Amino acid sequence: MKGDLLKKELDIFTFYDLLQHFPYRHIDKTEIRKINEITPATEYIQVAGKIISSEVIGERRGKRLVAELTDGTGTLELVWFQGINWVEKNIRPGEQLLVFGKISFFMGSPQITHPETEIYTPEKSDGKKFLEPVYPTTEKLKVRGLNGRQIGKLVFTLLEMLQEKDMPENIPDHILSPLQFPSRYKAYNDIHFPSDNIVYESALDRLKFEELFIAQVRLHLLKLNRHRYTKGIVFKEVGNLFNTFYHDYLPFRLTGAQKKVLKEIRQDTARGYQMNRLLQGDVGSGKTIVALLSMLLAADNGFQSCLMAPTEILAQQHFQNISSLLKDMPVATALLTGSTRKAERNKILTKVAEGKTHLLIGTHALLEDQVQFHNLGLAIVDEQHRFGVAQRAKLWSKNEVPPHVLVMTATPIPRTLAMTAYGDLDYSVMDELPPGRQAITTVHRYDDARSQVMDFIKAEIKKGRQAYIIFPLIEESSKLAYEDLMKGYENVKAYFPEPPYWISMVHGRMPTEQKEVNMQRFVQNDTQIMVSTTVIEVGVNVPNASVMVIESAEKFGLSQLHQLRGRVGRGADKSYCILLSGKKLTADARERIKIMCATTDGFVIAEKDLELRGPGDIEGTRQSGMLNFKLASIVKDKHMVDLAKEKAEFLLKEDADLSTSVNLKLKNFLMQQKGQTLWSKIS
Repeated sequence: MKGDLLKKELDIFTFYDLLQHFPYRHIDKTEIRKINEITPATEYIQVAGKIISSEVIGERRGKRLVAELTDGTGTLELVWFQGINWVEKNIRPGEQLLVFGKISFFMGSPQITHPETEIYTPEKSDGKKFLEPVYPTTEKLKVRGLNGRQIGKLVFTLLEMLQEKDMPENIPDHILSPLQFPSRYKAYNDIHFPSDNIVYESALDRLKFEELFIAQVRLHLLKLNRHRYTKGIVFKEVGNLFNTFYHDYLPFRLTGAQKKVLKEIRQDTARGYQMNRLLQGDVGSGKTIVALLSMLLAADNGFQSCLMAPTEILAQQHFQNISSLLKDMPVATALLTGSTRKAERNKILTKVAEGKTHLLIGTHALLEDQVQFHNLGLAIVDEQHRFGVAQRAKLWSKNEVPPHVLVMTATPIPRTLAMTAYGDLDYSVMDELPPGRQAITTVHRYDDARSQVMDFIKAEIKKGRQAYIIFPLIEESSKLAYEDLMKGYENVKAYFPEPPYWISMVHGRMPTEQKEVNMQRFVQNDTQIMVSTTVIEVGVNVPNASVMVIESAEKFGLSQLHQLRGRVGRGADKSYCILLSGKKLTADARERIKIMCATTDGFVIAEKDLELRGPGDIEGTRQSGMLNFKLASIVKDKHMVDLAKEKAEFLLKEDADLSTSVNLKLKNFLMQQKGQTLWSKIS
């Protein structure tokens, strides 16, 4: 029965799972201290002495048992508020006790509330031989007698039964030896029951490295096998369509970063294996032009391409931009979304199936079974983190030979996260903005400066510019003291009466057609102000918009603030981002706003975001469990991440199949991880 509870509450199914249930801290009971050594800086202490008095004080809720312990050097007060009847029977004057607990002070005297106690005998005089582990548990387990101490006894019993041969090495000696880590067997013993902190840290480092190294080997093997065994379409030439557009219709000179990425894509698609490349570029870095040139490369070689975006607004914008750029070229482009009418949909599907459409742009609608390509050669996914792994895989299966894959994100990914979560992909970084773009000035203003902010917007509108005003919520919330969008919209109208000003409003609950009409009015400058929720966070491109006001900025994460700011600064004019907030800010919110005002570099912001939040939310960019480490942290252990990557690359460069005798133990361990485990289940 307790075994079932361990499975349900802590996901402990096997003895190996139990070993992997690591303590979150250790208590030092290795020595017995003297009471007169207690100082205000003392946190926990273990002492031995005699109870000299014990009495129950107070009544009802104020009832407590107070005992006094002495060891000859001083006295220590012990206090119990619960279990008083049991304590009164067992903690009697004259009793010799070993006592452990957290020190506090009452009226200047040291005391321990609810101490751990046991009968003191001469064998205990030297204390324990190891630091005592404290394990995570749950209330249900505590009720059934499986508190942290009981789990510790289970782990101790298991480790006593194991020998070195039961826990063979999984990292080759030539990798492990120079690092001077303890053996795997010793590391597991020492992380649970270390003799001191130095021994514990050494075991922790060994097991962190193991987690990161195994993850890197798995990722690099995926990449190597894709390069070696995945048959890919070959784009043999850079042809007339690519060259004509590049020389005659390109709207601006490419940046060095764009040229570098195009060269990488060109090399990938010519090698005969499937390209699987992640393109990360900051907002406004020009990923769409790279995508278009890549699709023209496919068309030059007789293949179709598709571009999938997460929202209709973004898909329509891509279609309009690309159609405009290609209007004088013989390239057939189509748009397919959930709102495409049936008659039009049937025409599009027929032309795509016959190969008469070169570029198909759309939303999730591209994944539907009735969408059949004649010869899909390149699949591009924009804002890839909005799509699940299974959804993306469905797109890859729409050709007999898998198409080349380019996944794009405007959310810069920190280097340590990229190498840990995306190590199986080839990835490119675009960190330059196209020429003519000016840096966006970001400022923080409190709510009481709202009228000055609105006056600033009026001055920008007078120059012919436009502005966004973004709200975090749609409806009133009793829990959160934020203005909702509808109330905010009325307030904005009070500042900007119609006429002479005109306002668009967009939010997620609005019917698609109405949303598109309102968006288009703003795009075409029929309205000067866009009041919106974060539906405009990604991809909306209005070069004339020069002001972004973010209401209740303290509610947004760093990445989202950066994405929203990226909606302005897309033209040649000077642009501004104004972060509006209340006066009461948490330390984290204050730090986020400070970072936003200090830099517009998305990669710097991504690193800071990772430090503040950890990989939790960002992990959604890779739904593969690659970041589910029990010990290692890609934020705190950057050096270890680098080391693991370096060692994994070195190993697989020498032996890509893990076929040599020195690497067989690693190969066997990886096979066991696939489910062929040697460990017994806990019944």
